[in-house]
Amino acid sequence: MAQSVVELQGVTVKFGLHERLKNVHLAVGRGEMLAVMGPSGSGKSLLLKVMVGLVSPTAGAVYVDGRALTSLSTQETVSRNSRIGMLFQRNALFDSLTAIENVCFPQIETLGVSEKQAIEFSKELLASVGLSAAAERYPSEMSGGMQKRLGIARALALRPEFLLFDDPTAGLDPITSRSIMRLIKELQIQNKATAVVVTNEVARAYQVADRMLLTFAGEALDVGSPEQARAHRDPRVVQFLKGETEGPLR
Repeated sequence: MAQSVVELQGVTVKFGLHERLKNVHLAVGRGEMLAVMGPSGSGKSLLLKVMVGLVSPTAGAVYVDGRALTSLSTQETVSRNSRIGMLFQRNALFDSLTAIENVCFPQIETLGVSEKQAIEFSKELLASVGLSAAAERYPSEMSGGMQKRLGIARALALRPEFLLFDDPTAGLDPITSRSIMRLIKELQIQNKATAVVVTNEVARAYQVADRMLLTFAGEALDVGSPEQARAHRDPRVVQFLKGETEGPLR
């Protein structure tokens, strides 16, 4: 594997007496697209939050570019956060801002770029996700698929090296779902970014993943490439993937 961007070593997360993640060992290689799947409540979204430092592990350690998160200074943490783009399940868009204002906001507030520079780059991003004609629309005036694409554009606004997508196709119809995942894969390759995508759709994971990880009751099982996942013999993996036959999209 290429040099790891993020690595979890023996990570356990407890809420009270309940273990939500159990002794997870995981390394995400630079330039890799990792798909995380598993039953509802098995720890997928929590895993993302641990990777970016939103949740601290009860035991174990998280490393980013070879350095423990706990060793970073405040300034280093801010710098690290500016290199991360995240699309949340509910998109987390500002309802009172237009599409282009939503994309401009993090550039102006975090990077301190001028409004002119932010607008120019935001137009490029909106074009890349097919929303040029919707630049002046508010999120409430957009379909679910358009809101997802806007969320992706905003996640890319800081030119991140590390992208995280939390169930980006939730609630979308199959055609829109496939289109969104195609866009995520194309932009990840184009920007040479490392990406982790949580999805409950096995076909979508086959579509974009270089490697697949399945979570079961807090345990994380690396099942390899889509081809290796199909041939996996663990009964939990076989049961979860059963019935999904759509091939990868390259």
